Amino acid sequence: MTDPKALVRSRLVEAQAAYAELGDEFLEAVATAAEWAQDTLRAGGGVFLLGNGGSAADAQHWAAELVGRYLEDRQPLNVLALTTNSSTLTALVNDYPAEEVFERQVRAHVREGDLLVAISTSGESQNVLRAVSAAKELGAKTFGVTGKGGGRLASTCDAAFISPSSDTPRIQETHLLFGHCWCELVERACSG
Repeated sequence: MTDPKALVRSRLVEAQAAYAELGDEFLEAVATAAEWAQDTLRAGGGVFLLGNGGSAADAQHWAAELVGRYLEDRQPLNVLALTTNSSTLTALVNDYPAEEVFERQVRAHVREGDLLVAISTSGESQNVLRAVSAAKELGAKTFGVTGKGGGRLASTCDAAFISPSSDTPRIQETHLLFGHCWCELVERACSG
């Protein structure tokens, strides 16, 4: 049996290595995503987030930080996770193919000038890819948050942050850092 402390130490080393690989492209990606969100919100548009599993949790987490507060008290921002309405989600997967669960919501809510932030560790989730395509058809900007070389998501979106890791837990950890940095930049720009 593996020593628990040794296992945790090895995971810490892996996480530190993934963070150490984040360079200028990470800084640029966060700044771009924040600028797009700021521009969208200032113009009266909405920012929509989506993803599956842990990525759904990230979408909800980041939306909560911007509707509520991340670090500062301020007016709530028009940010919505398309992963939170259980009645809508279950109705859609009951009545339509699962690949359409986000696409239909995008077509219902996203408008020209809005921003869609699509999160997928693999970059290959069909329901996420279809949502991005729908958002682009509607005239929204699209930003991907992914890993493992980016998958199709990175090339489908207008811009993307691609985690340097190919290990799902390490990808998700770098996504959390991306999200916290993004929330802070958006909040600072939209405060006061």
